[in-house]
Formats: sequence, structure tokens, C-alpha cells
Amino acid sequence: MTMRIPKKPLSLCFSLFSPLDSPYHHRLFASRVWVSFRVLSAPTHPSGTKHLCTSYSMEKNLATVDGQKVSDQPRKDCKSGGQKAFIWSSPEGGQRIDIGKQIFCNRSLNMRNIVAVGFDMDYTLAQYKPETFESLAYEGTIGKLVHDLGYPHELLEWSFDWTYMVRGLVLDKKRGNILKMDRHKYVKVAYHGFRELSKEEKVGTYGSTLIRDSFDEPDYALIDTLFSLAEAYLFAQLVDFKDNNPGKIPDSVDYAHMYKDVRAAVDLCHRDGTLKRMVAVNPERYINEDATLVPMLKMFRDSGRSTFLVTNSLWDYTNVVMNFLCRPYTLGDGACKFDWLQYFDVVITGSAKPGFFHDENRANLFEVEPESGMLLNTDNGTPMAQVGDTSPRLSLKSLDKSCSVFQGGNVGHLHKLLSVESSSQVLYVGDHIYGDILRSKKVLGWRTMLVVPELAREVELLWELRDSRKQLRLLRDERDHIEDEIHHLKWSLKFDNIEQEEKQKISSAVKELEVKRDQVRLTHQQAQRGCHHKFHKVWGQLMKTGYQNSRFAHQVERFACLYTSQVSNLSLYSPDKYYRPSEDYMPHEFHILPL
Repeated sequence: MTMRIPKKPLSLCFSLFSPLDSPYHHRLFASRVWVSFRVLSAPTHPSGTKHLCTSYSMEKNLATVDGQKVSDQPRKDCKSGGQKAFIWSSPEGGQRIDIGKQIFCNRSLNMRNIVAVGFDMDYTLAQYKPETFESLAYEGTIGKLVHDLGYPHELLEWSFDWTYMVRGLVLDKKRGNILKMDRHKYVKVAYHGFRELSKEEKVGTYGSTLIRDSFDEPDYALIDTLFSLAEAYLFAQLVDFKDNNPGKIPDSVDYAHMYKDVRAAVDLCHRDGTLKRMVAVNPERYINEDATLVPMLKMFRDSGRSTFLVTNSLWDYTNVVMNFLCRPYTLGDGACKFDWLQYFDVVITGSAKPGFFHDENRANLFEVEPESGMLLNTDNGTPMAQVGDTSPRLSLKSLDKSCSVFQGGNVGHLHKLLSVESSSQVLYVGDHIYGDILRSKKVLGWRTMLVVPELAREVELLWELRDSRKQLRLLRDERDHIEDEIHHLKWSLKFDNIEQEEKQKISSAVKELEVKRDQVRLTHQQAQRGCHHKFHKVWGQLMKTGYQNSRFAHQVERFACLYTSQVSNLSLYSPDKYYRPSEDYMPHEFHILPL
């Protein structure tokens, strides 16, 4: 049967089954009952989909939702902390998926065609805690600026607000501005340091040139990784400090020079191992635990797929982080072991992405000896005899180990190691639009999934604010309607054959409409600002800038086949799932087709 489900919960009672409180879930107690629901006008619930197709069979006390089994047992969270983690392949799996953990699809992807699934490590498999890790990066960078690059000691007293900056921003190095723009590269929000630019300043700086700015390097810097948030915040602080304290920073050091120094200080922190040593000492302080990570990897391997890890981090740090992430499922007392390697076929460290994705990159591929960290020569991954040794050294795999570890190389080496025949058979998961997703997609044709940790909160807020957003749309339509009336009446005043009395009536009507328009415009602006601040007090919604997709969202749409809030969300779906995108809407379809 087909029914309309209203916005409010609806309780149904049939003699063949007993419903739960929600209209979206039922336990069924009858023999061979098939029920079909189609949501025609109700808003999509965050735990479901817009069109919910449900069939029930009494025989196994199970239901299927869009082809996935729904267990009759209560749902268990997949967070760490002693609770059992469920994945799709477990008896508790196949249940409804919270909207914050769903995987969203830009381009159709049939997982049956994927033979190898690869992962980045930092901010993909390993999700760092911004309140501790970013603060550590910030403090390290400040120290380098003061002690190595000669900046004033006042900087050591500064503090870091890790919530202030967001991904998708653009730094104007020359002017000391931080920008948020839409997908058309129009600047919608702009700050000089921490001072918001007025509309006139924005237009005068970025909207009045004959040739559109590309907003790319070398004059601009893209804040497209979570690693970049601390340096963006520090750059804004330095801009304010230079403006408000003449002479403290030499006049010869302009905004662009300060940004260059910040980048140099960040590089120094990475080069001398300051950050990674601190993380290695106490990984619990800096990295989130994820109990579903290893079950996800095992599920892919059990499905017959190869798994690989490609990271820019070197072996010593990679081993520390992966040991921490996999320790609930590995043996030992917490010391650094190598048991986690059993979940991968190939691990490539020190990959130097994005250059790694170019096959013409001539970087040598070395095998890493895990116990000592020693690098051993290979012939494109094949063991080579060492000087003085007449027989080739046996690879790790021939020693009955499941994984080989390498450093360097390029994507050609990886394809050979995985025996991949076509680049479209590879799915790669990363967090960096430029370093992980764009190059692997454009250069290779790999299928891609972007990890966007901020997405979980964003989609939850979108659901909570759905009524407010509808009201914003109605206010905008009302404003447009009033402006059309004003234009029509003003146009009619141009005709000479209108009596003076009629002209006065029209003029009065115009004034009344202008007052009404201003009231609606103010109400609309206040409501829009309130909605904007719900997402972020300064920059608003990550994926939107006003009514347009943000530049960040545009990049996600262009280069990521899939995107989600965390990598282990893959464990909630079948490894053979066919991901299909939602329908695109053009403006001319928006008010015609039902949403």
C-alpha cells in the first residue's frame, strides 16, 4: 500500500503487527507480511532517506530498508569506551545510520568494481583532537617564530582559539585578509586580521577590477586542511599585531613576509620532530580512538579486497600512530609492535604526496625493515641482492607476513605491488582536497572519498534548522515579490496619460511598499545572520556562503566521489554497496519538482 506520512509522528496499529513509537520503524509479528512506505511530502528524517522503501518478512524477524537488513535488536553505538562496535557485517549491522555518519555520493560508485581500498593516515585513519593537537602545533610555531626567526617575545603570551578558523578559507597574503567565497569565487565574508571588512571595502578590494582574480598561489594561500587552521589563526594575530604596534615588526616585513615566516616556522616544527615526539609520548591526548576502524579494515579484507596505506609520515611515526589506533585488536602490552600490519597489503610511508600521484615521478622505492627502520633497496618493489650477498633478500611477504612496508616511490610502484589493472579499480580515502583527492582523481582517475569531520555537526544542524531555512526562503520570495511590485508601479509613473490624482495614489503605494520591503529585508537579514551564526560565529556554514555553495563545497563536489564525516563510516555499509547520487536540480526545476 502507499500512504502519505505527515510531519508529526503517526501511530499505526494493524492486527498483523505491533508498531513502535516512530512511523519509520516497526517490529513485525506476522507470517509473510510485506509493507511498502513512500515518503511523498514529509521531510526526510535524519536517520532515513527521502524515499523510504521498506519490506518485512515474518520468518526471520528482520526488515530491509533500501536493500539493507534492519535488526530487531536495539541499536548500539559504534563509539569507543567499552561499548561493542557494530559494523555492517556483524549480526547487529545493517541498521539505520545516523545522518552524521552517512556517506554522501557525488558520482555513482559501484563497490563491486573496486579491488583495492587505500587510506591516508593523518586526519583520515587518525583523527586528531583539535583542542590539543592544533594547540600543540600553534605553540610550537610561536616558539620557532620567536626563538629562531626573531619575532617579539610578546608572541609567547598569545593564546589559540582552535574553534575560530574553518577549512575553505583563503588568505590574501599581500593585504593581510582572510576570505570566504562562494563557488564562483565571489568574496562574501572578509576580515583584515580579526576586523571584519565592510561591504564597501570588500567591493572596493575584490569586486571592482576589470580582470577577475583567480585567488590562487602565489598571492593567496588556501586553508584546505585541518593542519592549516593554527597557522591561519596565527597569521590573523600577526596582522593585528603589526597594525596596532608600529615598529614592533619592521616595516620591511610586510603581510606576505609574515605569512612566509609562519610557514617556515611550521616546517621547522615538522622537520625537527617537535610535534610528533609529543604525540608519540602520549597519543591518547592527541588522537581520537575509533573502535570500528579495525573491524572496517577486516571487513574489506574479508570481502576479497586489498587494503593499502599511503602517508607522508615516515615509518617511525606511522608505526606509533597505527599501533595506538589498532591496539584493542592487537597483542602486546601497548609497546610498539607490528601486529597492525596484518590489516594491510601494502604500506607506503614518506610518500611525498601529491607528487606521489605522478607516474613520471622518479622517486626511488625503498623497503622498510620494520624492526630497525632500515631502508633497503628494491627494483620497483622487487627485493635486490645487497653488496656481498649473491642471493636476493626475501621480501616480507615471502616470510609469511601479510604486509610489505615501503618508503617513497610513486603510484606506478603501488599499482604493480597491488596488481591493479585499471586505476578506476582503486578507492582512496583522504582528508586533503589538494594532496589526496584532487590529484588522485584528476591525474589517475582513482575513485575518491573525502573525510570531512566537520560534516557530522553540520548535517545535524541542517536538520534542526530545516524550518528556519524554509522561512528564509519564504522571506526571500516575499522580498522579491514586493520589489517587483515597486518596479512595476514606478514604471507606470513614467507615462504622461496618467492623471495627477492617480500618480499621487501610485506614489503613496510605492512608499508603503518600500517601507514593507525594508521591514521584510531587515527581518530576512536578521534571520539569515542568526542561521549563519548557528553554524559558526564568524564564517557560517562550511558548505554554503549565503545562498551559494562555498568554494570548499564546490571542490568537494568536483573531486570527491564520496564524502563523509569519518573514515570508519564505511563500516556501516556493505562492502559491495552501489552508491548513487541524488538528483541535481537546476534553478528552473527548483520550484517545479518536489523537494
